[in-house]
Amino acid sequence: MEQFQIETAQNISISQNTAHLGDRMLAFLIDTLIIVAYYILVIILMVSLNLDGGDSWTMYMLFSLPPFLYYLLLETFNNGKTVGKSALKIRVVKLDGSNPTFANYFVRWILRILDISLSSGGVAVLTILLRGNGQRVGDMAAGTTVISEKKRISISDTVLRELPEDYVPRFPQVTVFSDREMQTIKQMYDDARRKGDHNVIVELSKKIKGVAVITTDLMAIEFVDIVIKDYSYYTQD
Repeated sequence: MEQFQIETAQNISISQNTAHLGDRMLAFLIDTLIIVAYYILVIILMVSLNLDGGDSWTMYMLFSLPPFLYYLLLETFNNGKTVGKSALKIRVVKLDGSNPTFANYFVRWILRILDISLSSGGVAVLTILLRGNGQRVGDMAAGTTVISEKKRISISDTVLRELPEDYVPRFPQVTVFSDREMQTIKQMYDDARRKGDHNVIVELSKKIKGVAVITTDLMAIEFVDIVIKDYSYYTQD
């Protein structure tokens, strides 16, 4: 599963997982089954109405609009999700992590003809595998991708630190961060310490000080560690 970086409003980078190809295919299958079920119901309705040729064709064209626009309408008005995508907890986003515009969704939808309809999905699968960041041709043209919103967190990945009972926090300003942002800070800090990458810790320290408006002479490695502990203290309480 590939990752790409999303920059938050607080200028903190978050690694976001692209949706697994298997999840996208299963979501497509669910959506296809819904569309097929809809067509079956339409056919049953048309037969029961016993319309003549001209009226029957007009009604069929009218009833065909919802499945024809299924992906465009649902992704536009349901935060980048169809029914299948919602079930698999995946959704369409722009490459910077923001929500796509109608134009982005429209380009993806139009190019489904090439990606999926004409090639039975072969072009989409091949492009996603070769591209490596979850993009089919429609995504590349629209500047979008499909991400997974599934949470994969182990005990060691949680925000909380083990604190002594007499622990005294030093920076109450850390509560300006959300749980997700602090989790990202902790992950980046722990990874940098394991790799011995002091530059990452220094940059992380600068960003934290800027966002939380903190002034301190502490070394970066000590400061970030205290920030994580302080956040754990306040959130536990």
